[in-house]
Amino acid sequence: MSNPRVGLVLGSGSSRGWAHIGVIEALQKYDIQISAIAATSSGSFIGASFASGGLGSIKKFALDMDWKRVLSFLDIAFPRSGFIDGHKVAELIQRYTKVSRFEELSIPVHMVATDMFTGEQIILSEGSISDALRASMAVPGLITPILIGDRWLVDGGVVNPLPVDVCRQMETDLIIAVDLNSERIAKRTQNLVEDGWKNGSESIEKKRLEVIKSWIERYGTAGKTVSTKIDQWFSKEEPSPHIFEVLGSSLSIMQKKIEIMNLEIHKPDILIQPRLGDLKFFDFDQAARAIDEGYQRTVAAIPEIRKQLLSLSSDAS
Repeated sequence: MSNPRVGLVLGSGSSRGWAHIGVIEALQKYDIQISAIAATSSGSFIGASFASGGLGSIKKFALDMDWKRVLSFLDIAFPRSGFIDGHKVAELIQRYTKVSRFEELSIPVHMVATDMFTGEQIILSEGSISDALRASMAVPGLITPILIGDRWLVDGGVVNPLPVDVCRQMETDLIIAVDLNSERIAKRTQNLVEDGWKNGSESIEKKRLEVIKSWIERYGTAGKTVSTKIDQWFSKEEPSPHIFEVLGSSLSIMQKKIEIMNLEIHKPDILIQPRLGDLKFFDFDQAARAIDEGYQRTVAAIPEIRKQLLSLSSDAS
């Protein structure tokens, strides 16, 4: 008798995507064998890294991440279709996925992207992994879309941030889904900065701001102009949120609404929901906390996972 096939759904969530590393580590520790992965956006990156044998390397990369390293992978070019051109993101993808084509992965991975003109969900499961990841992770307005075949593709989270239905189509018996948008704690950047700067103390936000400014100023006169604008974004006199906060928050809210509707129709057998709602879009330097939260939430779900697997095995016999 064959063991039940476990499908893992890794949802979108920008910086919260590091939690997927902890989820997979917990499943491995308790000997829950993953047979298939369906993923969107940051979930696609972690899923491909795991299926290619590179999870340990990407974990080390994540834990070493600071704002200088975050910025080193953002090739800001201000093209007409996005702030970030995406070539350095592609380099990062190629470095940590270890293999170049889907056919080389140890387990099947299906990635979700979106046709930016028709709104159609596109499932990528063959050919170039780096191209598929660039498509699945191309946040509209932030990272430029990519042309695959005759379609311009953007982030799969636009249409399906938690692709349970895709995983169901992969002939799985038990589906474990990781929802990174389960809570949304919105804190205005201005308040965070004020809290950290009072009494002259340096905050994480202030340190990040200085790194961002020094990096952008390398771009000559235009860079200095943008640097001055950043000062305005974070100043006490500027009450409105800056553009990256607007894009990130809007996308998270949209994805949460879509997830709520999709989960009514496509229910996973196990739903894991790390509590990371206070992490903002670019908080990639908060990997240790995200990984641990994913791990702990998955450990808590292990008894139910084992119970359902035992039931499936009994039914099969």
